[in-house]
Amino acid sequence: MGPTGGWRPCTDLLPLDFLSQVLPAGGNKPLSDVHMVQSQGARGLQLAGSQEALSFSASQLFTNCDYFPSEFSIVVTLKTPRLSNKRNEYILSLVEEESDRLLIGLRVSQERLHFLFQGPMGRKCITFRAVQLADNHWHTLVLAITGRYATLTVDCGRALELVCEQPFPSDLCTLNSRFYIGSRRRWKGLFSGLLRQLVLLPGSDATSRVCPSSYPRLSVLSVPQVLLTMPLIPTGNHVVPLYPYEAEVQVTLGSQPPCSKAEQGKLWFDTLKKGLFLCDGLVWIPLLQEKRRLDYVEDYQDLYTNSETFDVEVFHIPSQGLFAATANKAAQPGSGIYKWVDGKFKLYQNITTYEARAWKYFTVGSKMFLAVANFKGQPGREREESMIYRWNSRKLKFLLYQTLETHCAQDWEAFTIQEEHFLVVANHRQGDNHNIDSVIYRWNPGTKVFEVNQTIGTSGAYDWEFFSVGPYQFLVVANTLNGTSTNINSTIYIWLGGTFRPFQSIKTVGATDWEMFQIGNRYFLAVANGQMLNNRGPSLYTINSTIYELNMMTQTFIKFQDILTNSAVDWEFFSVGEDKFLVVANSHDGASFSLNSVIYRWQGYEGFVPVHKLPTTGCTDWEYFNTTEGSFLIYSSATSPLSKVFKLNTY
Repeated sequence: MGPTGGWRPCTDLLPLDFLSQVLPAGGNKPLSDVHMVQSQGARGLQLAGSQEALSFSASQLFTNCDYFPSEFSIVVTLKTPRLSNKRNEYILSLVEEESDRLLIGLRVSQERLHFLFQGPMGRKCITFRAVQLADNHWHTLVLAITGRYATLTVDCGRALELVCEQPFPSDLCTLNSRFYIGSRRRWKGLFSGLLRQLVLLPGSDATSRVCPSSYPRLSVLSVPQVLLTMPLIPTGNHVVPLYPYEAEVQVTLGSQPPCSKAEQGKLWFDTLKKGLFLCDGLVWIPLLQEKRRLDYVEDYQDLYTNSETFDVEVFHIPSQGLFAATANKAAQPGSGIYKWVDGKFKLYQNITTYEARAWKYFTVGSKMFLAVANFKGQPGREREESMIYRWNSRKLKFLLYQTLETHCAQDWEAFTIQEEHFLVVANHRQGDNHNIDSVIYRWNPGTKVFEVNQTIGTSGAYDWEFFSVGPYQFLVVANTLNGTSTNINSTIYIWLGGTFRPFQSIKTVGATDWEMFQIGNRYFLAVANGQMLNNRGPSLYTINSTIYELNMMTQTFIKFQDILTNSAVDWEFFSVGEDKFLVVANSHDGASFSLNSVIYRWQGYEGFVPVHKLPTTGCTDWEYFNTTEGSFLIYSSATSPLSKVFKLNTY
């Protein structure tokens, strides 16, 4: 709108894509001025040319008159490296060509976002503080300006609003000025990161047009098409890049890391298998792999524990090595932390626990934690508590970090959604009441502790399993007992709108464990069914456990295979070469705890077939792990202070 006369938009009231103006196809820029880089599963532009080459006249946008809109939104998707404390980098600027006067500027620093504009009384600066944009991750921000109000929304989160002393001018003239992408027409303050989206939307707040989003960090208003598709076009008999194309190469060593959209394009080198794998956003695709086949299983180590053991957690601490934590029944000397030394597990640290049922190792940034699920409370204390321990890199031990109230806790599950960290506890019962809430905790970056985020009603909860399918995140609970029956539903929950909501209920029989695994593009959930209560006779322990497969058409898990088990307490999925396996923890058949636990191999159409029987006593948990010495399975015994390590010999 001009300063006088009736309402007349100076530009089309459509998203105005600035990046398209500086791409080769749009503005005929030299190929060397822009590079496309793929990072964390998304493509962005790295601006490598001169400031003039990455600019265009404001008259290309302001065709009806020469005034910048008084109400507008700027939408940016960017990935900014960490910046020094005093460094500012320009995302966008509007500069008078002759005087070099800055009319509009948008710049980012380590913890701030600044919007500058030329007002009637001189240059004004609106600063949003404590905004974490320069962290080398993708973010989408919407800056909306309306009069004296400036609103910033980052990754579809809570909007930050500032009230300015002076309103944005309604007569900011753009005559003889140019837009500069990634600079302020000077070498100082050049943008060093990646830009995926840079859009001006005149006349309205764009937040409702990009939020909510399944990928809030990559929300889309108007992204150049070339960033959404592979940058290749046919030219004669050849295929050539539209402009220089790069990808960040990050190679992860060690055990198999997660593969999701955020890791798309990353490489993983398995030093044990001598294989190189590429993440396609869903699964790891082998590029170079030594094929191995499981030959036989060898009794490798007797691991004497402090007392009966309900669970074992195997994990790796960078620069320190491989560890195993056993959840022991006796409070003294408690549960043990073992370190892999010279090809064997050796006791490293004891931690006092109270009928510990499970350990969970997880990280929050660079911090490393172990959470223990205590089934009993400390003597003399009214409430039951479970503890979180943090690795102390100076003392090289786990030290108590946080205590949380739990009720006969059976399990912890740790997971991350959109870089927020969560813990969920399986509360089994309170007194004689099995129908109680289990609790999801969220890590508070400000207080640096876990705080209650959501409660979910459960019935004798025994286990939680978190998993992702494409862009969707799920939690499934193993409900064991409602007080009278073990024939009850266990529920799968889906993450929607910042909370978990019921997705599907599955009939289970004293469920004790869920194991999610993927074979190719197929997704499976295996439940371990423990026992069937029988009011007219003895309980049944030899019952079916079931594998379910996700049906993409109905978007539900349907039964794939029943496997006869003996009071199954755990499933563990693992791979050896190209072969896939499931091992079950058979704990009791009604008469004896000395039973065979069984390894099943994936046979495609035939499902899983038994291939190895392993003698176990009171087996409650299996863990698979790799070392330089080979591949191993370890199991815990709930009836004796002796757990065992088996070696998987291959050919």
